[in-house]
Amino acid sequence: MNEPIKVKNVTDVKIQQPDPQHHDNHYPPRSRIYVRAVEGTLNTFRRFYGGFFIVLFALLPWLTYDGHQAILLDIAAQRFTIFAVTLWPQDLTLLAWLFIVAAFALFFVTTFAGRVWCGFMCPQTTWTYIYIWLEEKIEGPRNKRIKLDERALDTDKILRKSAKHISWLLVALLTALVFVGYFTPIQQLFIDFFSFNTSTMVWGTVVFFTLCTYGNAGWMREIMCTHICPYARFQSAMFDKDTFTVSYDPNRGEGRGPRPRKTSREENRDKGLGDCIDCQLCVQVCPTGIDIRNGLQYECINCGACVDACNGVMDKMNYPKGLIRFTSEHQLAGGQTHILRPKLVGYAVVLLVMVVLLVLDFLERVPLDMDIIRDRNQLYRETNDGLIENVYTLKIMNMSQQPQRYHISVEGLPDVRYLGQADINIAAGEVYSLPVSLAVDPYNLQGAVTEFSFKVESEQAEPVIIEQNSKFLYR
Repeated sequence: MNEPIKVKNVTDVKIQQPDPQHHDNHYPPRSRIYVRAVEGTLNTFRRFYGGFFIVLFALLPWLTYDGHQAILLDIAAQRFTIFAVTLWPQDLTLLAWLFIVAAFALFFVTTFAGRVWCGFMCPQTTWTYIYIWLEEKIEGPRNKRIKLDERALDTDKILRKSAKHISWLLVALLTALVFVGYFTPIQQLFIDFFSFNTSTMVWGTVVFFTLCTYGNAGWMREIMCTHICPYARFQSAMFDKDTFTVSYDPNRGEGRGPRPRKTSREENRDKGLGDCIDCQLCVQVCPTGIDIRNGLQYECINCGACVDACNGVMDKMNYPKGLIRFTSEHQLAGGQTHILRPKLVGYAVVLLVMVVLLVLDFLERVPLDMDIIRDRNQLYRETNDGLIENVYTLKIMNMSQQPQRYHISVEGLPDVRYLGQADINIAAGEVYSLPVSLAVDPYNLQGAVTEFSFKVESEQAEPVIIEQNSKFLYR
């Protein structure tokens, strides 16, 4: 215990301090992506698929059903009308089930085919391609757009740039008007907006969504997919080695390099050349600007533009297609893709269960609601003829799209005297306040509190009936 501690001399450690004169806190500037136009099977499918949903999006709010706008999500009135169905805040569970079904459907599709939602159905991608198409029609193909941006400012450049941005703003304005038309009567919206007679709230909302569409699809483009959208970050949790994604086949494509079209594929193989001629077309057509030959990257949205570009080159070289294709990691390694696997089957089962629960919740929905409010001033009172009387206010809500006639009755109180309207007419979507008094002989009451229920029944071929419990107080 008394032995001295040995001390060892060590050399001084030199700490490297950053040089403030050479330290740069700025991020590198974003390089603009000039997307090249491409033709092919996937591009044609995406164009018609996206066009179908754009037309559907634009036409749905103009449809009418039974004398009213077919789809009207009236937030101010807390009423969502979807053709023959009207949803109220009481139907919030349906919205929750719908979101859950949509989430598991997205998980299922992503596990099977990667980010095809991003490449084929996402509004950001669809509107970005619309803006790129307008840009190409006004400013020219990719090479001309690059030269136009490098050129000094002149009359032609000003006119082309102005025409492009005006067309972008017009598309954004129409998009915003149609979108807002889902939340307010669209016919009156267009009339009031272009006659400058709309409210400040509606006008501000249209301007806000116009600027959002113009900024997202015109300026930000791939930034929305690579930096803002959270889907790109958690998609890897759903991928596995059997997920179909856009992939480059390195076993077939390497080594890369140009070659004359006259030489045969076998001659190029003898020279150590793979099928990739390193033309860079797969990079030029990519809306996020990545090189798919570098492997799977989170920026890839599975749009298939590089597949069409590469297949076109393979046709010209008389090579078989599929150097870049939708495939799985197992297939690239020479194995087989397993379609039925635990993760995919699990998502399918959960999705099916959620759809069944959504349908059951919808089928059990009753388009009638009632709230019972007791008189707070006096719990009970004794009438002149010795009866005990309780006063209630019934809030009866007709949640259907047609006016209804209802009959109100009381169950569970012996020999009750009902004082109030027993038959009422309620307009569609109206909340009717009905004051009601119930009087009972005290000899028929078993205690201070008696449980009973109000029953409301519609007078129609298939009556809608609801019952709600309340309490009759005495002493």
